[in-house]
Amino acid sequence: MNLDTEDDDELSIGCAGGVDVTVTRPYDLEDIPAGMKAYKIVVNGLNGGHSGMDIHKGLGNANKIMNRVLWRTHEHFGLRVAQIDGGSLRNAIPRESFSTVVVREEDARTFEKHIAHQEAIIKKEYITTDPNLKIAASPVEMPAKVMDVNHQEQIIRAIYACQNGIYRMSPDIPGLVQTSNNVARVQVADGEIKVLCLTRSSVDSEKFDLAHSISANFFNIGAEVDLAGSYPGWTPAPDSEIVKLMTNLYQEKYNETPKVMACHAGLECGILGTNYPEMQMISFGPNIRGAHSPDEKVQISSVQKYWDFLLETLKRIPKAS
Repeated sequence: MNLDTEDDDELSIGCAGGVDVTVTRPYDLEDIPAGMKAYKIVVNGLNGGHSGMDIHKGLGNANKIMNRVLWRTHEHFGLRVAQIDGGSLRNAIPRESFSTVVVREEDARTFEKHIAHQEAIIKKEYITTDPNLKIAASPVEMPAKVMDVNHQEQIIRAIYACQNGIYRMSPDIPGLVQTSNNVARVQVADGEIKVLCLTRSSVDSEKFDLAHSISANFFNIGAEVDLAGSYPGWTPAPDSEIVKLMTNLYQEKYNETPKVMACHAGLECGILGTNYPEMQMISFGPNIRGAHSPDEKVQISSVQKYWDFLLETLKRIPKAS
């Protein structure tokens, strides 16, 4: 019994596996030409969320949005990047990204208008999912160096091309995301590029296929890519005795049928099931919102419901064996 589901009316009977994709590449530093002005570009106000449970919501990814802004601005103004710092944990959809850039001083006013125009365009696209999205640029002190232009163009193109979000829906379970990727962390500083992704799938072969696709994209710019921390998914067994017992008990206690479903998050059941393939497993828990974000919270009344349900289940398990 895995106590890790985020809705108290759900019984989870399957989950996705995952693999960490880590991209690294050194880059050359260049002196900043004369007549430049430095800015800090900020992308924030996004909702973020769990990169498994919330990946189907179409939420904005701060790293992808920042990269889009840098791409467009480099095209128009020859923008040069000194630093990028976006995202946090691999299992969180990134809510914020920050970059330090320089543009020609003569283009400063037009550049500021361009950023405001990009904000209006992108905000309109995300008005339903992320209504508080903000993209802004403000002057800052001049950095010591910038990334050389060739490496800058390479990494921006590679991040632009990197798969983010849903890759494939399950053909067997309606509404279930089967395979996805989250571009979780982007760091450019001190001569090193680092990109962290979490690739998930309930089908192990497809998980690695997508991870290899992402790897190939970054191999094309001479980056090193490490696949690590792989963990398996959990194949549903809807006819197991524990599923029947807990479904019937839930109906008895709460006069409604629970949602018996699989999820796109990673649960310990995947690892346990690999080592103990005959073990019956189920996952459930109280109502949790904003998992893996600073807004994470649990509904107190739901904890009591879930606790009572757990205790009664434990009492009845011997009767079902």
